[in-house]
Amino acid sequence: MTRKFYVGGVPLGGGAPVSIQSMTNTPTHDVDATLAQIRALAAAGCDIVRVAVPDLEAARAIGTLKAGSPLPLVADIHFDYRLALAAAEQGVDKIRINPGNIGSPRRVEAVAKTCKERRIPIRVGVNGGSLEKELLDKYGGPTPEAMVESALGHIRLLELYGFENICVSLKASSVPATMGAYRLMAERYDYPLHLGVTEAGTRDIGELKAAAGIGGLLGLGIGDTLRVSLTADPVEEVYAARRILKAVGLRREGPELIACPTCGRTQIDLIPMAERVEELLKAVDKPITVAVMGCVVNGPGEARHADVGIAGGKGEGVLFKHGEIVARVPEEELVPGLMKLIGEL
Repeated sequence: MTRKFYVGGVPLGGGAPVSIQSMTNTPTHDVDATLAQIRALAAAGCDIVRVAVPDLEAARAIGTLKAGSPLPLVADIHFDYRLALAAAEQGVDKIRINPGNIGSPRRVEAVAKTCKERRIPIRVGVNGGSLEKELLDKYGGPTPEAMVESALGHIRLLELYGFENICVSLKASSVPATMGAYRLMAERYDYPLHLGVTEAGTRDIGELKAAAGIGGLLGLGIGDTLRVSLTADPVEEVYAARRILKAVGLRREGPELIACPTCGRTQIDLIPMAERVEELLKAVDKPITVAVMGCVVNGPGEARHADVGIAGGKGEGVLFKHGEIVARVPEEELVPGLMKLIGEL
């Protein structure tokens, strides 16, 4: 089991529920725009939010953002240790910085000391696309071994000054490389792991890569928090993360839809019917399983674990509850009947 600490009021590691993160894409110093996006992320189900801190103006906005944010704030910092100190002074809940990139040991010590005093955890974020040249030469590229060695180099600098509240990410755009790095880290060390596949792409391909990489790792019991990185509205990252967590059985929020893939036995227009049910379920918050099946013969049996469901035939179908048929109705009444059943649960 990994170590446990808190990001604001959100537990991370040590068996705590896997938390969802995202990152704003507004200018951080534009407090109104950034807070509006943070609130939208919170409404979508985000647990922790990261903001870019490229300059002192952004760092000084942290205090105002924190005062109005419903979520713990992470400051994303590259190279300039002074920005980390400024963000800490503004009360940020977590800092993402690589100690090996901020200069002299004195600078690393200053960040470690300040964060330790204020109980601010640090994420060491390794990216396969920006590894140290000596590691690329040593391993012949951004291999899992190279990524883990890079992370350990940064971690040792913090440990040298007695700092241990460390979270680690080892992200690459390659799913196999990402999974290999996280598995290697999890086998050898107990730092909490922030999962992600970086530069994953637009919504569809990005979610697919995240589902394969992040979902695969979660299925192996690896990972304490995650971000689905998409070239899309950050809110879409949160929705994708929730879907992944539900798919691997780590969250039970609202309804889960199961539907058969159709075959030559299907005699109703199942695909638009399933899509219609999926849309209607967005307004349902009950933790139930709903089935949309194409075959009356096999549907109720194959989906007997569902709380409620429908199965189509030729021009008609059945409504079922826990595998038992409760009514036979015309095709056009299947979806309304299903929603009525859901309302009665």
